[in-house]
Amino acid sequence: MPYMTNGKRDYKKQQQYDGKPSVVADRAQRNAARTKLKKEGVSVAGKDVAHKRALSKGGSNERSNLMVMAPSKNKSFPRNKDGSMK
Repeated sequence: MPYMTNGKRDYKKQQQYDGKPSVVADRAQRNAARTKLKKEGVSVAGKDVAHKRALSKGGSNERSNLMVMAPSKNKSFPRNKDGSMK
């Protein structure tokens, strides 16, 4: 994570990172996907809304690209050092 230093969280750096326009836009897309499923009546409490094709890889928030899964499964993909998927 960009805001971790020597395994310890630097909250000041985290605030700067979380406020970047690209990070805000990504978060807005994830929230929109969650809202879409909630409106359809899909139970997402305690679960992650996952994209079959990741947003970073050209995926979209179309219903056919969304699925609900356990947080541990959704975050277990191989990742690069910057957090992006391999």
